[in-house]
Amino acid sequence: MCKSLCSTPKDPDSVDLGWGLEISILNGCSRLMPVICGPHLQKHWCNWWRGTLHWVGYGAVYLLEGFQEEVILAWLCIEGPEYPLVLYPTVMNSLPATSRMQKISVLLFLAWVGFLFYAGIALFTSGFLLTRLELTNHSSCQEPPGPGSLPWGSQGKPGACWMPSRFSRLVLVLIDALRFDFAQPQHSHGPGEPPVSLPFLGKLDYLQRILEIQPHHARLYQSKADPPTTTMQRLKALTTGSLPTFIDAGSNFASYAIVEDNLIKQLASAGRRVVFMGDDTWKDLFPGVFSQAFFFPSFNVRDLHTVDNGILEHLYPTMDSSEWDMLIAHFLGVDHCGHKHGPHHPEMAKKLSQMDQVIQGLVDRLENDTLLVVIGDHGMTMTGDHGGDSELEISAALFLYSPTALFPSALPQEPEIVPQINLVPTLALLLGLPIPFGNIGEVMVELFSVVEDPQPHSSALAQASALHLNAQQVSRFLHTYSAAAQDLQIKELHRLQNLFSKASADYQRLLQSPQGAEAALQTVITELQQFLRGVRAMCIESWARFSLVRMAGGAALMAAACFLCLLVSQWVTSPGFYFCPLLLTPMAYGLAGAIVCAGLLTATGLKPDPVVLGAMAAVGSLLPFLWKVWAGWGSKRPPAALLPIPGPVLLFLLIRFAAFFSDSFVVAEARATPFLLGSFILLLVAQLHWEGKLLPPKLLTIPRFCLSASTGPPRHNGTHALGLGVGLLLCIRLAGLFHRCPEETPACHSSPWLSPLASMVGGRAKNLWYGACVGALVALLVAVRLWLRRYSNLKSPEPSVLFVRWGLPLMVLGTAAYWALASGADEAPPRLRALVAGASVVLPRAVAGLAASGLMLLLWRPVTVLVKATTGAPRTRTVLTPFSGPPTSRADLDYVVPQIYRHMQEEFRGRLERTKSQGPLTVAAYQLGSVYSAAMVTALTLLAFPLLLLHAERISLVFLLLFLQSFLLLHLLAAGISITTPGPFTVPWQAVSAWALMATQTFYSTGHQPVFPAIHWHAAFVGFPEGHGSSTWLPALLVGANTFASHLLFAVGCPLLLLWPFLCESQGPRKKWQPLGNETESRVKPEEEEEPLMEMRLRDAPHHFNAALLQLGLKYFFVLGIQILACALAASILRRHLMVWKVFAPKFIFEAVGFIVSSVGLFLGIALVMRVDGAVSSWFRQLVLAQQR
Repeated sequence: MCKSLCSTPKDPDSVDLGWGLEISILNGCSRLMPVICGPHLQKHWCNWWRGTLHWVGYGAVYLLEGFQEEVILAWLCIEGPEYPLVLYPTVMNSLPATSRMQKISVLLFLAWVGFLFYAGIALFTSGFLLTRLELTNHSSCQEPPGPGSLPWGSQGKPGACWMPSRFSRLVLVLIDALRFDFAQPQHSHGPGEPPVSLPFLGKLDYLQRILEIQPHHARLYQSKADPPTTTMQRLKALTTGSLPTFIDAGSNFASYAIVEDNLIKQLASAGRRVVFMGDDTWKDLFPGVFSQAFFFPSFNVRDLHTVDNGILEHLYPTMDSSEWDMLIAHFLGVDHCGHKHGPHHPEMAKKLSQMDQVIQGLVDRLENDTLLVVIGDHGMTMTGDHGGDSELEISAALFLYSPTALFPSALPQEPEIVPQINLVPTLALLLGLPIPFGNIGEVMVELFSVVEDPQPHSSALAQASALHLNAQQVSRFLHTYSAAAQDLQIKELHRLQNLFSKASADYQRLLQSPQGAEAALQTVITELQQFLRGVRAMCIESWARFSLVRMAGGAALMAAACFLCLLVSQWVTSPGFYFCPLLLTPMAYGLAGAIVCAGLLTATGLKPDPVVLGAMAAVGSLLPFLWKVWAGWGSKRPPAALLPIPGPVLLFLLIRFAAFFSDSFVVAEARATPFLLGSFILLLVAQLHWEGKLLPPKLLTIPRFCLSASTGPPRHNGTHALGLGVGLLLCIRLAGLFHRCPEETPACHSSPWLSPLASMVGGRAKNLWYGACVGALVALLVAVRLWLRRYSNLKSPEPSVLFVRWGLPLMVLGTAAYWALASGADEAPPRLRALVAGASVVLPRAVAGLAASGLMLLLWRPVTVLVKATTGAPRTRTVLTPFSGPPTSRADLDYVVPQIYRHMQEEFRGRLERTKSQGPLTVAAYQLGSVYSAAMVTALTLLAFPLLLLHAERISLVFLLLFLQSFLLLHLLAAGISITTPGPFTVPWQAVSAWALMATQTFYSTGHQPVFPAIHWHAAFVGFPEGHGSSTWLPALLVGANTFASHLLFAVGCPLLLLWPFLCESQGPRKKWQPLGNETESRVKPEEEEEPLMEMRLRDAPHHFNAALLQLGLKYFFVLGIQILACALAASILRRHLMVWKVFAPKFIFEAVGFIVSSVGLFLGIALVMRVDGAVSSWFRQLVLAQQR
């Protein structure tokens, strides 16, 4: 470490004090005195005293912070008068600077490991999630879809395109989330039984009356939507006739203009005037197409009336005018009511009754050349959500009405089931427009029948003509698409083309002699329908354009990253481990790999893909690591050294890994996770018993000169540890009461406590629940304050502590007030509604602002320490004590040296005698033993309150259980972790695995499921009841924070696994022993009582402290990486499974996003601990300066 300019002998008898401290002992030495030398002292003093006093040896080199001078701490054996010893200046390195570089290296290394996982996830995602080539070709009247003459009856018609138009105007009423059974009347299960009474049944009564009175003018269909059942994808399907892809679901927040041919553009190209009013999603999908538009914000699901009332304000005046050819009205009240209240709420009945009146008003204003279409874009689940592919979500109502007779046959007993995209070619031909180029829907042939025609073959011929045009258009699309993309099944494509060729030839032959060919026409119709339905089935199955190379590369990269975490977490505790080479070498190789890949892509004329470049950079950075592993195998390292995970934990991880390959286990994960966690806790308690750790091992210490330490009472006994386990199991059971059932388990009933209080009807029950929720908030606040008070962290005058005292109660008050307003906003008097609306905006933002302010104060001044400087012996727990004897820790070395220096200055100036009567100088620093944990607990509390605000009120009980559960688990884990001084420190795999599993359990206990319909969309409007305008990142951020709150909290709190065992060190006093007499005396007597250093022991070995943080982060990365790797492998292996898009793909997406959130939270948590550590050093420097003044 250093080389002295003045060499001095050392006695062979020595004692290692750790951290490079080594002192030599001379026989007959009656007293050791610490001395300091440095460039500020004159050299001749060293020469003079050198011959007078006995030399003992060097202790360590120390840079006196605050003085910017290099000094040496040495030991002097005093046999005569007390004299200081002065040494020559030395050349040394700065230990604090080295520790700072280690911290930076740890954070950068964790960021690099996270980048490896991100690159693997991105590469796998780019090859797995469904994409489809969107063709920009457009149909036109001048280009028929295929060879041959125009269909029968289209020649010579004015304005005819592919077929003569049957209607000149169209009114399209889109009632968002109009489920099919919403249009049904109340019915009975059996004869003589009373009708089933549900709030939504029978409310569209006018539809039923029209169907009964005018059966040839109206028809009700059950339309089947293709998943995903999100609004933007449904609008694309309803206008293009194509199938949405899975990746499009992410675009529901950011709709982009449709580039494919669609019905709206065909109308605009034909000079038709399209007027729109309603959901502003259409504005982004069809920019500049509408001749007149009235857009209203659509994302505020709490608002049931603004959009609908805005439409009604313009609907009837527009209908009465003649300035339109197609009128589109997109109502949102039914959908928003489902999101807010659910379909069974009385408010749903009111919205459906309002829609019934709207339909009646439109029917009264229709002219004979106008067609009315009322359709729902999708349905909704029993909880009012949508996005998946359950029967209730894909089942929507479709109602058609014309003032003139439209249907030749009578009303069927049961409504016909039709795919929703069939509406596109049907409307195109009815309006005399070309069918959009990319349509794969089938015309609804019943609408092309000739009503009241005496010739029976006329209707069949009209239907065959429409179907043939439709089939020609689809065949043209398949030919164009298969030439541009290779994701259609070749064999099936040839079969379908042969089927179409045969049907087309039969149709052309029948056109020559249509008379008396009814049976042949029906055969042609059947063949054409088989072709169209076969094409749709082939596209549904084939449009999973997987890239197996990218999927395999992404999975391999994630597996390599897991392997890296596993091995480096083992190597990091080895004595020869260095931080910097692990970072610099991978960065160099990774940059080289990205440059080489970019060069190759540019040389071959290909466009550089950022995903591929990132993956190549990740692979390049892994090369030195893989080479080192290969070299390790070459040295015949035992395989067991590469798999340091204990057997029970390894078995648990294997079970967890294998469960992701079963759709049943994925669906039932909400029930399986508490069972696994409870089993793991029982295993921990049993393991503590088997290993004899229910009474934790005594603090391991390295013998020091004339110093030993005895431990206080054990932290736990067997009964206490068993009680912790029982308490954990009870908390897990209680948290399981807040569960949400997946739609695949209809026998399961979701907890009613997940809904907001505003959905409750009974006032007394609502008030009781509100009291319980506020009680949970107060209990959480009190628990945190009591914990901080127990470790005396509430006595500090630091701003962060003052915020905990006063800011947290204000946050609790603001949250409680917001809940009160949100639960009773609909019941507020009219004169107070403006005030309530304003408070609903201000209160959540105020709570979030207070939380942000508290976090900033914590980052600015994270050390919650109270300092008292006295001249007598301290009567309370101290970390800095009067110095007598060699240093026992890094704390002594770092913070006692300035006191010694001051002592020597006073001696040189002749003031030592005047100060001796006052006793030794003592600096009492309170709360240093819990300084890291206090900052972590404060940060987690500040994070928890805004996250809690994004959930329903009764989830506050789950958050209270979450904190209690974490507290019990930390105490149980600490009971089995040995504290070693000066290191290395480590967190066992059992602790990390249990912590990660508890994060998953909390995800389900807060009412979430890894499916899109279960997302809590209402979180986007907390503090923004009027919506976000055109912004999409803020609502996405709020919804993401709600969904992955458990991942964030547990990841940020992960360093507590390292800190808690030190925090649980015995609070009883320990004896400090001092030698007496000469070398023959072995009697000792206690000099004074010393309180435990607790977390300050981590500062005894900064290298081991940083290594432990890195090891903890890598272990957590490994456990999370195993989960995302299992999801990726399951999705790739089962990519043709029936449940891939319903179960495996959403699970992979949620795990991927959860991993990203957890990695960011873990990085922030470790960075916070390092910030506290740096602030502690800075605090001590300021303390030294204050003492000298």
